[in-house]
Amino acid sequence: MQQVNLGMVGGGTVGSGVVHALTQNGSLMASRIGVNVALRKVAVKMFDEPRPYPIPRPLMTENWRDAVEDPNIQIVAELVGGTTLAKEIILSALRLGKPVVTANKALLSAHGEELFAAAKEHGANLHYEASVCGGIPIIKSLREGFVGNRIAALYGIVNGTCNYILTRMKLEGADFADVLADAQRMGYAETPPDLDVDGHDAAHKIGILASLAHGFWVNPKDIYVEGIRNISALDIKFAGKLGYTIKLLGIVKTFDGGKPAKKGGCSAQVSVYPTLVPNTHVLASVNYAFNAVFVHGDIVGDTLFYGRGAGKDATASAVLSDLADAALDLKFGNKHRIPPFVPHECKGAVLPIEEAVSEYFVRLQVVDRPGVLAKIATIFGELKIGISSVIQPEGHEGRSVPLIFMLHRAPNGAVLRALKKIGSLPAVEGKPVMFRVENFE
Repeated sequence: MQQVNLGMVGGGTVGSGVVHALTQNGSLMASRIGVNVALRKVAVKMFDEPRPYPIPRPLMTENWRDAVEDPNIQIVAELVGGTTLAKEIILSALRLGKPVVTANKALLSAHGEELFAAAKEHGANLHYEASVCGGIPIIKSLREGFVGNRIAALYGIVNGTCNYILTRMKLEGADFADVLADAQRMGYAETPPDLDVDGHDAAHKIGILASLAHGFWVNPKDIYVEGIRNISALDIKFAGKLGYTIKLLGIVKTFDGGKPAKKGGCSAQVSVYPTLVPNTHVLASVNYAFNAVFVHGDIVGDTLFYGRGAGKDATASAVLSDLADAALDLKFGNKHRIPPFVPHECKGAVLPIEEAVSEYFVRLQVVDRPGVLAKIATIFGELKIGISSVIQPEGHEGRSVPLIFMLHRAPNGAVLRALKKIGSLPAVEGKPVMFRVENFE
């Protein structure tokens, strides 16, 4: 049986998980692809650092170049994370013509265009299935499985930490701060948790998926991002009474079914924000640390990908998938795959969030006196924003009471202008709370 040699940089949670997975199922993979992937070197920070799975001492080195530049190593796996050293490692391997496997979504989000250009220049492939949603094969599905589809919409629960926190807030009626502190104690959330709870990790991932879905590179600076810090137990409670669950969604959608506009351009909304999801929709039932991506293609229709989005074993599964592809490419001398990010029908652009259209949930705290509702409705009407329902929940009698509005589809910019005016009314206390509503129509 033919053999290819693997050099790996990173021996922490993911790296040791890959070593364990190769030890456990390497022979199974070899029997399926007809190539044995032999691990020859693992570059680590320290030989004796704690790790979930042991790595044989003879395989380890503290010099990453030993795992990249050795002429006997044919495939390189970058599993160190970050955007500085990792970038140098990947570029070094690609310049040597070696295929690279990475799980580094932050690096791909920040420098993907440069990395894929380098891969093309040096005739090497860059594999990145593990960069989004752990063991869920969403990258390969978008890149290959849906190659004959226009992707009209993609909705992703792609951050397990946020989904864990929101699930517990809903089921327990707990506040964000309390659940976050508990999640940190249990290891579900980092300290500090900003990357996750402020939506940046989800933005890294949704940007990669958006680029794949629409063929043009999405600049991370163009992605509109909101996190979950401002979600209260009260908002989750009211949303539930209206038949909705609040989820942090990464959203990629067009408003023309994915087809290019007549002038040759096309635009897609690429955003991350808390969203009211109908309880009848499958994404509402994705709980705790699980991930899910809901994709609508113009030919295939609706599809769902569900599973664990992080962790040593789920990520290792995706890395092994990429290693198998890289090994097969070497076996058959193939350097060509479906290009990752190529404008396929038009020059693309990310739609400004002000122009994106959705429905809305708005919660106000208002002084309980006659005429207040009329003033608020007038402001919405002046900006051509329709009100689908108004609810004043019972049991909140007093000087001020909550007032809930469900709004018809309208541009984000118009709604934000309306809320700014409403927030300045003397009868409105505090800042208006607004969440977008997605009914998947």
